Amino acid sequence: MSSVQNPNNELVGSLYRDHRGWLLAWLRRNVACPQRAEDLSQDTFVRLLGRDSFNAPREPRAFLVAIAKGLLFDYFRRAALEQAYLSELMLIPVHEQPSPEEQQLILEDLKAIDRLLGKLSTKARAAFLYNRLDGMSHGEIAERLGVSVPRVRQYLAQGIRQCYIALYGAPQ
Repeated sequence: MSSVQNPNNELVGSLYRDHRGWLLAWLRRNVACPQRAEDLSQDTFVRLLGRDSFNAPREPRAFLVAIAKGLLFDYFRRAALEQAYLSELMLIPVHEQPSPEEQQLILEDLKAIDRLLGKLSTKARAAFLYNRLDGMSHGEIAERLGVSVPRVRQYLAQGIRQCYIALYGAPQ
């Protein structure tokens, strides 16, 4: 049985052996849950294994922390999103609340939307949310973000494109 070896495996193995303990200690200082720190440590190295290629970093710890910080940010953002959803759900009368299965599906959809909007720049994401959730006009958004109205239109088009990709896949 032949298996294709990722050329990064040896480099990732070396980083893992030399710096995993240090990274785990860093994560434990930044995450209250030791199991979450353990998961984020493993996810950091799994992320490296998934890369097509990369060069040995000059500063391995800074390199690993940068990846771990991105994963940590994603974790906290998803946790905040889930908490906001659950808080809003508590405002709905019990007899009108979706079933637990529907709640889970809604939460998964929210996380998918969050991932897609996360691919936009900060201003594009803000413009899209101001328009779609707050009903702000292009002029109001432009003033709030300190950009031109045509730029707001570009931002909104980027957001709509991400939604299109979510529904139908990337255009051919």
